[in-house]
Amino acid sequence: MLKIAVVTRYFPSSAEPWQGRSAYQTLRVLARETDLRVFYPNASYPSLLKPRSRSYGKLDASYGRPDVKASYYDYPALPLLSRPFNGWMAARALLPHVREFAPDLIFSYFLYPDGYAALKIGKALSVPVVAKGIGSDINRIGDPISALHTRTVLREADFLITVSDNLRKKAVAMGASAEKTRAIVNGCDLSVFHVRDRLEARQKLHINSASEAVIYIGRMDVKKGLRELVEAAVSMHSERANLHVYLIGEGPDRPLILSAIQANNAASYIHALPGCSFDDVAVWMAAADLVTLPSYMEGCPNVILEALASGRPVVATNVGGIPEILSDECGRLVPPRDSGALAQAVAAVLDRSWDAKAISARGSRSWEAVAAELLKIFESLALARPEARA
Repeated sequence: MLKIAVVTRYFPSSAEPWQGRSAYQTLRVLARETDLRVFYPNASYPSLLKPRSRSYGKLDASYGRPDVKASYYDYPALPLLSRPFNGWMAARALLPHVREFAPDLIFSYFLYPDGYAALKIGKALSVPVVAKGIGSDINRIGDPISALHTRTVLREADFLITVSDNLRKKAVAMGASAEKTRAIVNGCDLSVFHVRDRLEARQKLHINSASEAVIYIGRMDVKKGLRELVEAAVSMHSERANLHVYLIGEGPDRPLILSAIQANNAASYIHALPGCSFDDVAVWMAAADLVTLPSYMEGCPNVILEALASGRPVVATNVGGIPEILSDECGRLVPPRDSGALAQAVAAVLDRSWDAKAISARGSRSWEAVAAELLKIFESLALARPEARA
């Protein structure tokens, strides 16, 4: 059985149980066919210097998720100052544990610092390394040193996976080998996300059956286009009295979004709600007339895949890998930062009748399909090792 060490922070932890949901879903399928273990490198900051933006610090080592073995290891870090060294420090902390596991292959989500740490460990153990770019690790590199290390991973990894062809092309332009790079689109849990009864879902969520429900589920971040969504809803409200927009999630820009809603006296029809459980995401999808994601930048957003599998049309921006999974057959694409175009597209989708089963049939892609594509790559690399050939 193939032994795979997964080096990544893009995975649920006691501090951030929602983090890395797509990674977890893929890995739990891979774990059925392989001996797989996650090695989570956690940046541990001094208490007085702990960044406020994220949940850093000592993690609960006993925290676990069903079906995937994971271990959490701290490495020392300082805000900003240690960023150029975080990949190296993470590798140093994880190396003895990964060596003891003796993997045939190392897999990593997020190129820096996680992928860089995986690369260092792979070289030390002489095992192949597969890195995966998920979007922000290529689109929003924070500083020149991180960019330098990211390019090192792109050049030197034995194979590179991206979540969209758009991202793959960017990686190749940054130095990745086109022959050793492949786009594998994300999937979703089809046992959870499928066509459900809209009225039943609305009863559960206390949504009026006559409402035109536009749903956003995700991070409360202005880069997700939420100010434009508020502006679009305000412009539409006078002609669509039944329009209700539901913004569901947590994030750093929640105060800005709430201020925009209040400034437009729109709290009666734009509802900023807290984040919901994974199972309730599917209920919100079922309750929706449409799902929207007006982001400025994306990789391959799971929320769109989940909406399509649920049979709901989507209005999203024409950025990143979104055009690869969304067309006029299941929604509308609009330019980013354009509230007028967003309002027109939302109105057009609300005014059209959609076949939920047809959308679901076209848009359903399982995590089993994603894992099968990954496993073929892993096996080919592992079998190419001299030890395997011997």
